[in-house]
Amino acid sequence: MQIDPRRLAVLLAVHRAGGVLAAGDLLHLTPSAVSQQIARLEETIGVAVLDRQPTGAVLTPAGRVLAEAAEHIEAELIDARKALAALAEDVTGTVVIAAFQSVIRTLLIPLLRQLREQFPALEVVIREMETRKALQSLRSGAVDLLILEAESPASQGKPARGTRDVPVLEEPWLVVLPTGMADPVSTADLEHHTWLGVDSETAAHAATERTRGGTPAPGHSYYDYNVALSMVAGGLGIALVPALAVREAVPDGVKAVSLPGLGTRTLVARHRTTRSEPRKEVVTVLDAIVTLAAGLDVALPWTVEPPHGG
Repeated sequence: MQIDPRRLAVLLAVHRAGGVLAAGDLLHLTPSAVSQQIARLEETIGVAVLDRQPTGAVLTPAGRVLAEAAEHIEAELIDARKALAALAEDVTGTVVIAAFQSVIRTLLIPLLRQLREQFPALEVVIREMETRKALQSLRSGAVDLLILEAESPASQGKPARGTRDVPVLEEPWLVVLPTGMADPVSTADLEHHTWLGVDSETAAHAATERTRGGTPAPGHSYYDYNVALSMVAGGLGIALVPALAVREAVPDGVKAVSLPGLGTRTLVARHRTTRSEPRKEVVTVLDAIVTLAAGLDVALPWTVEPPHGG
């Protein structure tokens, strides 16, 4: 038994419209043409599909079975059209993102997995870079998007001509200290502790200088926040790190504390703006970064310590 799907569509139209005449209007066919299609369908299956009454046409049990099949076919075709439309508007090309360790680990790697599923023809390349080198790479075209600490000396001030900054995330600074130390209640409780120094190119430098006030100049120093955590675990001093640096895990021997007055770190994404840029694929990735960052929970409890036994 070969059933013509087009006749099933006619049957479905009769069912939805409530009669042959109304179905003809819906399908832009004459009532005679609708009746002919229904008659051929009934001839094919050998049973009636419509119970014609003075008030309209009602589906028979066989008609209900075929109308349900017609609805499934209709749904499949709608899904197919959507899939074809998505292919026609597929995002292709390569987008190179430069960033630093905490952003790569907590934001960009999860983003990459998401984009691979959503845009299989899009290639995203992640590169860990020092800020000044990354800025040069953005200007030269080797990098398409650059994630920056807005407060770092290298990125402060108005973006260079031909570039634009898009806010990505604002997260709190946390003070990290050995677990044996008493929990500070305010920044005043930190004044007499030994502080780790911070590379002047980072946003943490200004935040640390502001917080530690007139304490003696530090000896040990760090650039990478993972190094800061290791130094704190080793008892070399205390430090400020952004929430992203401890979002996934706090090392053994370290606790992170949120205090009023520590301030926040702002992350921005910088891209080129020319007649041809940002390209469609760059805008797609940028939108995905902003959306994913908006869903991150960076509001940590007052004190964050590693799990017992961990």
